[in-house]
Parts: sequence; structure tokens; C-alpha cells
Amino acid sequence: MTAHTLARRAWSAAVWAPVLALTLALQLAGGARAQAPAANAIESITANQQGANVIVRIALRNAPVAQPISFAITNPARIALDFGATINATDKNVLEFNQGDLRGVNLVQAGERSRLVFNLKRTLNYATAIDGNAVILTIDGSGGLATAVDGNGLPAARSAPAPAGKQLLRDLDFRRGANGEGRVVVDLPNNQVAVDVRQTPTGVMVDFLKTGVPENLRRRLDVGDFGTPVSLVTTVPQGENTRLIIEARGLWEQTVYQSDTQLVVDVKPIKEDPNKLTQGSQGYRGEKLSFNFQNVEVRAALQAIADISGLNIITSDSVAGNLTLRLREVPWDQALDVILQAKGLDMRKNGSVIWIAPKEELLTKEKLELEQRAQIADLEPLKSEIFQLNYQKAEAFKTVFGLEGGDAKARILSKRGSAIIEPRTNQLFVTDIASKLEDVRRLIAKTDIATKQVLIEARIVEASDTFTRNLGAKLGFSDMRTIRGGDSGYQIGNGNTRFAIGGNLTGVGQTTGQVAVTDTSFNNTQFINLPAGNINGAQAGSLAISLFSSAANRFLNLELSALEEDGTGKIISSPRVITADKAVALIEQGIELPYQVATSSGATSIQFRKANLRLEVTPQITPDGNVVIDVDVNKDSVGQETRSGFAIDTKHVKTQVMVDNGGTVVLGGIYQQTERSTTDKVPLLGDIPVLGYLFRSNSRTNDKTELLVFITPKIVTERLSTAR
Repeated sequence: MTAHTLARRAWSAAVWAPVLALTLALQLAGGARAQAPAANAIESITANQQGANVIVRIALRNAPVAQPISFAITNPARIALDFGATINATDKNVLEFNQGDLRGVNLVQAGERSRLVFNLKRTLNYATAIDGNAVILTIDGSGGLATAVDGNGLPAARSAPAPAGKQLLRDLDFRRGANGEGRVVVDLPNNQVAVDVRQTPTGVMVDFLKTGVPENLRRRLDVGDFGTPVSLVTTVPQGENTRLIIEARGLWEQTVYQSDTQLVVDVKPIKEDPNKLTQGSQGYRGEKLSFNFQNVEVRAALQAIADISGLNIITSDSVAGNLTLRLREVPWDQALDVILQAKGLDMRKNGSVIWIAPKEELLTKEKLELEQRAQIADLEPLKSEIFQLNYQKAEAFKTVFGLEGGDAKARILSKRGSAIIEPRTNQLFVTDIASKLEDVRRLIAKTDIATKQVLIEARIVEASDTFTRNLGAKLGFSDMRTIRGGDSGYQIGNGNTRFAIGGNLTGVGQTTGQVAVTDTSFNNTQFINLPAGNINGAQAGSLAISLFSSAANRFLNLELSALEEDGTGKIISSPRVITADKAVALIEQGIELPYQVATSSGATSIQFRKANLRLEVTPQITPDGNVVIDVDVNKDSVGQETRSGFAIDTKHVKTQVMVDNGGTVVLGGIYQQTERSTTDKVPLLGDIPVLGYLFRSNSRTNDKTELLVFITPKIVTERLSTAR
């Protein structure tokens, strides 16, 4: 194998390394989910040239069920085929062909999936077909539309036509990656959609062949606020195809990969290094060559590299000396870095021209240029300009201009510059050199903008469900024979001994005549006095029954009482407030309760405590249109009265939450249930079945209360504000 072939192989591997890494990570994620053995295997790959076309035969152990998933990349020119449930049985990872425009193929296996990456010399169309146990890849070298062929080189039989109706893209989304990259995710209708990706001077262009786009996806997305290299994403129909245009700014690099029916385009930012030939994470990309210099002049070695690379190299007169250099299969840009480091040289790149000189000479020259600029700034005439502020207050620029003890490091003006702030007209009068005036103008253009406003609506719902039931009874006996005729009490045996019954000693004394009957109530005649209690001042209902003799001088009295209360209630409070982005807003309504406070000296004073409804919010609008709010909600009310004054029932929620624009979120809820059952009874008698109800009083309470807080933020658009 020649050195030139080895150089091409290494260059291809270096260029394709990031894409292979993404492919491997994607397939490892899929392979971890499937533990079953692969159903097929790639046994061999052969290629031959037929005219301008290259026919690649991929022999499999079993006949494939469907054609592999395929996609192409234009920069660098690559074709990728994905085989699911298929392993690599060739025992090789790289195959060199050098047939026509096909250089070779890289084989990557992850789990039970395999990917073949065909390295091309230029971007060409391709087609695939199944021929028995093999997949035939046709690469059209004429630049036209490729036609799939079988193993004999004849056009393959076409599959049945697709059903009526054009296939459409299902969805398109933009996201920001963890490293600041812009990620465009496209959901394809199936995994057989042909995709053409090519890089343009302003971004990336993706064509989905023979695929339409629905009306809701035909749009132009402005994603500049996401902080990625991508500024605009446009999706438009292009004949029978769909074109996705990704416009980027600054230095960037793109990576494209596909997983089943999902195509992902990553546009990553690149930090520019003016002292390096290449930008990005792909390292040295020059053609690999071998160098063997024995005591050759440095200027001659640089001239040789200039001839190989095609760059315009200017060498300073102070570059001198000889060197001995032996490098084998090294990219020419890496060899140039080695020579510069070995001889203490450095370079400055301006377009396609590279200036090489000793490091000290370059640093001295740059230092002199900076000193000259500083001297010019000291001598440059001053200019004055008036800036009218529309939204910001002029006092906000005191720190920027270093006025009134501001930080000198934060001063944007030069040491000769000055500024006058006019708060009445909200204007800035700035005097400085032209370049600093331009800096002030750019600063004002970025900061003096209308602040978006957010309408915060809160709903505080208090619901209650109360239930109370009280049951009771009174039982008594009255003997009035002494008053109405007859002997009081009851005789014991045949003797003259008698006994009387009463509710207490006074009642017995009244029955036997020992005590005057001055109490006309029934209290002294009651054995059991356990009535149903009142509820919130409501008297219990009662039913009284009396059993008495024909002479109406002996009475057995019974009174049953019962009271039940069932109540529901709902209190809805709906405070709302509108505020600017990142500004604190407060709204409250209620009363202030006075209470007395004593000091150590004995003096007293009156102070007030608030019992009100209070809403305090600080909204922050995110770049994707959501709202992050710091919210503090109080719902206080007057409680029970104590010796020191009224108590305050407090309900408080404080949190931070992100909500969709116009969406509603439940910040918190308090659910409280109180169950209480009380029985007052006469021992033993109260436990008698059925009759025991005459000797006991029952009370049962079941109260439920619930508090919910709802928050709804709405971004007030400029059009809505104007309409109002």
C-alpha cells in the first residue's frame, strides 16, 4: 500500500471521526435496550466499476427483510447505510477500494447494529436494491440520478408503487444543546426518505426528496434568542421536495446523523484562534505527507510547505537558521506547527495569507500598534452627541459612565470622555472620540428597548364541607301523690316503711313533703340529663313523652333531643397584577387589627397587624416563551378572639415555578379533615342495646377543608398593549 493511500485513509478517518462518534453513541443507546442476538450478519463487501458507476455488493448471511436506512453527507462526501439486527462478520473495520469515485468504506458495529460509511471523492447520487442475500449499492459517477441494479448489473425490479398521497414531514423542532449548539430535529414520515445535506456559506441546506411539508410546518423560525450559532430556520416546499434552510452566524461546524425516522442537524459554535490554520474540533486536516530534511534552511522548509498546501506564506527577514526534520505520514499543517515551535516562530493569518516571524518580533509589533492606537486616541478630536432614551431611565447609565463614584473598570468612555445626564428630558449628552461614541450607541441600542410585561392572575379557592350530629335524652320520674292525694312513695313489705323516687335529694324532699315545692322545673325529677348539645347557637330539636297514672299523681317523663348540621362553603379570591419582566409587583387588600403591646417600663402602645390577601410576584420571561415566576401568596383572615386580641388565620404559599405562557399551574394545596365522635353515658345502663340510647348522649363531627392556589401568567404582547 502506497504512502499516498495511507495518507488518504488517515485523512478520511480524521475527518469522519466526530460523525462516527455520534453514530456510535446513538447505536450504543439502542443496543443497550435489545439483548437478543442479531438475526443477520455482513459477510463480505466487494466493489467493481461499470463505466462511470461503482457497484458495491454487500453479502449478508440471510436475505434482508428490508433495505437498510441510508443518508448522504455532502461535506465531506459520504454515504451511510444502517443495518438493524446485523453484526459485522468481515473481521475488518476499514476496506480500501479506490474504484472510480469510491475510496473505501468504514464499518462500525454497536450492539446488534452495524453502519457502513462509504468515503467518496465527490458528492454523488446513489440507489440501493436487494438481490437475494445481498444489498446492491449503485453510486452514479455521471452526476445524474442513480438507478438501482441487481447482482448482474441489470436494472433492479421496482417495488410496488406507493399508495396515493404524498408523504409529509411529521414534525420539526429546534433545541439548544448542553454545549451551546443549535439542534434541529426533523421527524420523517418513514426511514426510507432520501436526504441531501450540503453546507453553504451562510449555513446548512437540507433537501428531503419526494417529501412534502404540511402547512403548519411551513414557517420561518427566529431562534436568535437561544444563544446558538443558528439564527433562522426556514422550511419551504421546493417542487416535489422540501427544503430546510438553517442560517448560522460566526464560526461553526455542522454534524448530521439519522436514527430511524429522526434526522438531527447539530450546528456547533467554534472558538476562533487566529494563530491556527484550522478551526474546530477536527484537528489537523491537511494531506498527510512524509518529510525528510537534513540540515535544510528554515526558509526552504517553509517554502516546501507553501508549495504543498497552496497557501500564501510571507516570511520575515529575521527568520534564519537550519533544521533537520524527519516526519512520516504527518499532515502538512501539523508539520508547519512543529517547525514553528522548534524554531521559536509564530504566525498571523489574514485570509489566505500567513505571515511567519519570531514570536518576539510579532509581540513587539503588536505592542507598538496598540501604543500607537492609544496615542492616536489621546490626540483624536472629541465629538459630542445627544442620545434620547425611550424606555430606560437616564440615571441607569451613571455606573456605565463612571459618574458619582462608579466603578472605573465598568466605565465605557475613554479617559478624555465625559457625559451629562439630563433626567428631566431623559437624555444623555456624551463627549468622546468617535469610536467610543459608537460603543455608546451600540450599548443604548441593546439596552434601551421596551420591556415585555406579564399579567399574573391568581385564584385562591377555599372549600369547606362540615357535618355535625348530636343525639341526647332526658329521663325522669315525678311522684305527686302528696300534693294531689294519696300516700307518697311506695310501701316496703307489710310494714309501715315506704320509699320515694326522685332525680336528686331535693326532688325526693319535694315528693315526701320535706322541702317546699318552690322549684317548678323538672330538674329535680330527672334521673338522666344528657340532652343534645347546641351547634353554633342553634337549639336541638326535642320530643317529650310522659307516662302517668289515672290519678295523674305519678309520672315517668322521657325527652329525646337531636340536632344535625351539614354545611358546604367556597371562597374564591382572584387577585391579579401586571408587571414588567424581572420587576417585583405587589398587590394586597384587607384590614389591620390593633393590639396592645407592653414595654419593659410598663408603658403600653397600640400596634397593628395585617389580615389581608397579598400577592407578590417577580416574573422572568425565558427565551422559549415560558415564564419563570417567584410568587409569594398570603391569604390571612380574622380568627378567634383571645385575651390579647384577635388571632389571625394564616394561609401562605411561597415558591418558584416555570409555567407556559397562558398556562395554569397549581402552586399548592392544603387538605385538612377533622373527625370527632363523643359519647356521654351512664355506666352499664348506657351499654344496653337499644335502651342504652336513653342513658347516653352522642356527638359526631366530620369537617373537611381544602385550600388550592392557581397561578396563570400571560405575556402581554405589543399588539395587545397597543389595542388597549
